[in-house]
Amino acid sequence: MVNGEIRVRGIAARAGGWSARHRWAAVGVWVLFVVLAMGIGSAAGTVEVKESDQLGGETRTAARIVEDAGIEEPASETVLIQSKDGSVKATDPEFKAAVAAVVTAVGKTGEVTDVTSPYDTKTISKDGRSALVQFDMRGDSDTAGDRVAPVLKAVDGVGKEHSSLLIEEIGGASMAKTFDDAFGDDFQQAEYSAVPVALGILLIAFGALVAALLPVALAITAIMATTGLMSIVSHFQPMDDTASSVMLLVGLAVGVDYCLFYLRREREERAAGRDPETALRIAAATSGRAVIVSGVTVCVAMAGMLFTGLATFEAMGLASLMVVAVAMVGSVTVLPALLSLLGERVEKGRIPFLHPDRRRRKTARRRPSAEGSRFWGAVLKVVLARPAVSLVVAAGALLAIAAPAVGMKTQNLTLDQEFGDSLPIVQTYNRVNDAFPGGSEPAEVIVKAADINAPEVKTALERFRQQAISSGASRGPVEIKLHDAQNLAYVYVPLVGGSDLDKAGASLDKLRDEVRPATLGKVDGVQAPITGQVAGSKDFNDQLAGAVAPVFAFVVLFAFLLMLLSFRSLTIAITSIVLNLLSVGAAYGILVAVFQHGWGASLVGAEGVGALITWLPLFLFVILFGLSMDYHVFVVSRIREARLRGRTTNEAIRHGVVTTAGVVTSAAVIMVAVFAIFGTLSMQSMKQMGVGLAAAVLIDATIIRGVLLPAVMALLGERNWYLPTWLRWLPDLTHDEAPEAIAPAARDDEGERLRV
Repeated sequence: MVNGEIRVRGIAARAGGWSARHRWAAVGVWVLFVVLAMGIGSAAGTVEVKESDQLGGETRTAARIVEDAGIEEPASETVLIQSKDGSVKATDPEFKAAVAAVVTAVGKTGEVTDVTSPYDTKTISKDGRSALVQFDMRGDSDTAGDRVAPVLKAVDGVGKEHSSLLIEEIGGASMAKTFDDAFGDDFQQAEYSAVPVALGILLIAFGALVAALLPVALAITAIMATTGLMSIVSHFQPMDDTASSVMLLVGLAVGVDYCLFYLRREREERAAGRDPETALRIAAATSGRAVIVSGVTVCVAMAGMLFTGLATFEAMGLASLMVVAVAMVGSVTVLPALLSLLGERVEKGRIPFLHPDRRRRKTARRRPSAEGSRFWGAVLKVVLARPAVSLVVAAGALLAIAAPAVGMKTQNLTLDQEFGDSLPIVQTYNRVNDAFPGGSEPAEVIVKAADINAPEVKTALERFRQQAISSGASRGPVEIKLHDAQNLAYVYVPLVGGSDLDKAGASLDKLRDEVRPATLGKVDGVQAPITGQVAGSKDFNDQLAGAVAPVFAFVVLFAFLLMLLSFRSLTIAITSIVLNLLSVGAAYGILVAVFQHGWGASLVGAEGVGALITWLPLFLFVILFGLSMDYHVFVVSRIREARLRGRTTNEAIRHGVVTTAGVVTSAAVIMVAVFAIFGTLSMQSMKQMGVGLAAAVLIDATIIRGVLLPAVMALLGERNWYLPTWLRWLPDLTHDEAPEAIAPAARDDEGERLRV
């Protein structure tokens, strides 16, 4: 294939050729698509995920019972009144006066209802030093945080009048306001910072403003279009804010990546002396195809989230899948059109002192004296000289990094785990839990009966209250709140263990497995699902645990088949899967070491909280498995291309790695920088996500693609391209690789012939 003529074919080549010939039409169709998607999406509105669809197990059942009954729970608030030095007891006049003052003060605000005294509800700690005044906020619970300020001010005023007592408020509304005041713009600023960071890195990579703006423009327009599509699709699959944030991250990452792959190849071919038309055709046939293979693989990986059965994950998967598909289509259609329109003007806005050698190339049109990256050339020299040693050292290092993942523990993080002691309200949360274990986040039993006031139901409720305490699951007080009209009862059970989710989980199991069957379970027709924070964490974990196997199997199997069809090599397909799993495993190990055990946590401004957030491992697997294929497909495609030109295996490996090193490094640096921004957020869950993604991408772009991949391929030699005879019937989805030299002229792109 070194001389003669070849037939360039494939979807990417045809799409690129059509776009280059119909430049304005391609750009116009893309702009129209983005505008229509946004306009229709805005008109359609977005359907949000219901709370009941976000949960699993009994927690979901309880939420659906409440939704069907039409009951909207108000935002509940609690005021802790506690002796500072232990000298004042709840029986003392001063303490009673403070309680009365709190009840009066919050009532006067007009924002609360159902104010209860601890002397009526028996919410006084065993040592007599602490008591709880409880009440509900009026109006919609979702907006209670906007109305709680006068109540907080009233409570603070009472606290100033009773200096010997600690008087603090905590609850859904007060926490919402506190977090919004402290971190309201935190996440949004991180999202807005991602684009300037990506643009800055691209300016350094390309040295020209126009070339740097193209990838960012493609990514932003893909995100804009997908935002509109999400609103439309939400009428069939509800969406939420988490899905939008994940979509933005993934869209920026793949949008920039795909454009980088395409643009770098086109510039490389022009720098090698080819005319703009030929350079664009080669980029379309090679990098364009790599974009499609990579994009389809990422889409398949994202589709794995649809198997979890959890609406939030399904929304994230569908949103990510859509933005990848949109960015992929844009890369192989509108990008060739823009490059054809711009021509040499893609070099406009050159940054002084960056890449000065390109000015000489522009006029002299000569092949660069050095092929690719010098750094990776030096690394490859060592790796290819000792591939077995390189494989053992690199794989051993990654397995050692992955080792802590064996003891991975996941749970929904408690308030103090999520935010540490950085906020006063977190300290209030801890004080309430110390004085009333489980009181700040009690288990909630939603009891539904044909007649909630029937004697046998009331008897069962009372027996449940008594046995919840006598069984050791709760120290009380157990509160029962009836909704006669809906024939529902809410039973609030403070769990022994409090904020320690392991101990509280054991208490929950007692309620579910022992207390409930012996009491409420004996009454025919009664439903009594148990929900709450502890139950929600357990049910969510159980739901995800059941989804792990099918999601992993789906993603791995389809990624394997795509690699097999794209490269027609059983060996490449197997090694692709193994290397990606090793990359994901190393990311897991880093997360467990840093956030579960606290090793080096201070280096990333975090702390060991004893667990990873429940949703993170599966989320990371799907995201990383998809994104890592970007680099893998791009690098292996160049290696295969060089091998088909007649180079030896080692020469092809070296050529493929060093010539793609620049674009892979640039893409990886952008991803690491963007993900690292999210690692700077205040919430531990966001830190975990940011650090995990950044670490995995860094490992994937360096150790995996720069050392392990070339070492494995060097050891395998010609066996890299092995395809058993019984698989020869598979469709040929490979593309005809670009030869070393191509004449500038070319005919129609529908089976065009490029002469060598």
